[in-house]
Amino acid sequence: MASGAMNIARSPLALLPIIAALTACQPGNGGGGESGGSAAGELAGARIGGDFTLVDQDGKPARWSDYAGKYRLVYFGYTYCPDVCPVDLQKIMAGYRAFEKATPDKAAKIQPIFISVDPERDTPAVIKPYVAAFHPKLIGLTGTDAQIEKVKQDFAVVSAKEGDEKATKDYLVSHSRIPYLFGPDGKPIALVPVDDPGTPQDDGVPQAVEAFLAKWVK
Repeated sequence: MASGAMNIARSPLALLPIIAALTACQPGNGGGGESGGSAAGELAGARIGGDFTLVDQDGKPARWSDYAGKYRLVYFGYTYCPDVCPVDLQKIMAGYRAFEKATPDKAAKIQPIFISVDPERDTPAVIKPYVAAFHPKLIGLTGTDAQIEKVKQDFAVVSAKEGDEKATKDYLVSHSRIPYLFGPDGKPIALVPVDDPGTPQDDGVPQAVEAFLAKWVK
């Protein structure tokens, strides 16, 4: 894996202890507090998610509650990421596209969302062509530093700039790599498969993502 893409956590499995610590004592205490049920995946009951107000790739306000009633496929990253983010998004959205072709009615229930961990550079104008390159349904969200920090905290995401960011605008951002699937009620269901460099096989191939969506989206 190239440098700068993922030094904080190299796979979803690396963050499972953190996620486990966020699991509520009673299932159903996490998420955005919206009506409707989620299937019981490994994240059932985890206190991950919450309402926010950010801006989308068109500069319009976007709230977590705007997607109530939709499954939400959420990936955190940044557009200047040299390797992991674009590869992950390409595979995830290829899997979504295959799911969309096979079961368009179920795919229509999913809203894919990309949330930037680099709001300083990831303006709406920068994010718009980036998300469009992966799928027309992929929404890109950004905001102020404070807004993004709050979202990261609520969604159990960790990121940090590498090197002396004051000296150059070409800095990298290390960040956790934990794509989520949330249910129509805004509560977390499971981790979307991505490649784990610690295993010989690629666990995040589009076929794996398609099978994952087929399992959880009802």
